[in-house]
Amino acid sequence: MTQKQQTIVAEVTFSGRGLHTGKFANVTIKPAPENHGVLFQRVDLPEKPIVRAHVDNVADTSRSTNLRENGVDVKTVEHILSVCAGMGIDNALIEIDNEEVPILDGSAKEYVEKIQKVGLQTQEANRDYYTVEEVVMFEKPDQGIELILMPSQHRKFTVIVDYGTDALSSQCATLKDLSQYVPDVYDSRTFVFLHELQFLVQNNLIKGGDLNNAIVFVDKEPKQEELDQLANFFGVGNVKVNQNGTLDNVKLRHLNEPARHKLLDLIGDMFLLGKPIKGDIIAKKPGHFANTEFAKLIAEVMIPKK
Repeated sequence: MTQKQQTIVAEVTFSGRGLHTGKFANVTIKPAPENHGVLFQRVDLPEKPIVRAHVDNVADTSRSTNLRENGVDVKTVEHILSVCAGMGIDNALIEIDNEEVPILDGSAKEYVEKIQKVGLQTQEANRDYYTVEEVVMFEKPDQGIELILMPSQHRKFTVIVDYGTDALSSQCATLKDLSQYVPDVYDSRTFVFLHELQFLVQNNLIKGGDLNNAIVFVDKEPKQEELDQLANFFGVGNVKVNQNGTLDNVKLRHLNEPARHKLLDLIGDMFLLGKPIKGDIIAKKPGHFANTEFAKLIAEVMIPKK
């Protein structure tokens, strides 16, 4: 069955701080015409330059997926692009008045809920897909990373993670079809280990984070003075360690929320191919670098050389 392209019915706006830069930004997603694709526009800069949401523009993946086109940056795009993929938005103009997309609650929940209120508009043009005819694999055996794309008429995603700690060991999450993005994936938040959080805080690498937008797993019992330092940094009264090995800043929305969040990120990074894939993806220990390198490899296979 042929599916039609979609855009949103009316614009929606989000505001908040970027996780890594700490810079406040307003983001407005606007309807766009058929075959427009998803484009970012830096409305804070002269001439309001465009940055295409495309794998060719991936500039950095050290802590998030960051795009650059003609020297213009848009950072931490994976969650908002995951929403476009998960909700079936083919065409949109995303205006942003700073360099980093706000982290919000660390998931795609706020994006989805506001878009649901205005609704989606079906357009006349047909949606174009990449159809998979051969297996595509990206792997880094020394790191246990393996991503595989297999032929299928479905759009199935499976993520397997294993962090080898008591607090967070092996987890798996599967999305049988993108139509189940809501409710299965959209509200799963980013996560971090306590020792990573301490490093980020000490090195001024997490300027826009707070204890409401990430799950913190405790892989080594902290000293009270370390917890007090974190509480002071984030401006909260105190933080404690739960029996399930997480800080008491947030409650888990799903028992396998970390694996589901990795699904959310993977779906967003795969959106950078420019059009959806019909195929099954299995990802072991995915991350932004592996996801985007995998997408580049798929592009080489799927897109004819000129």
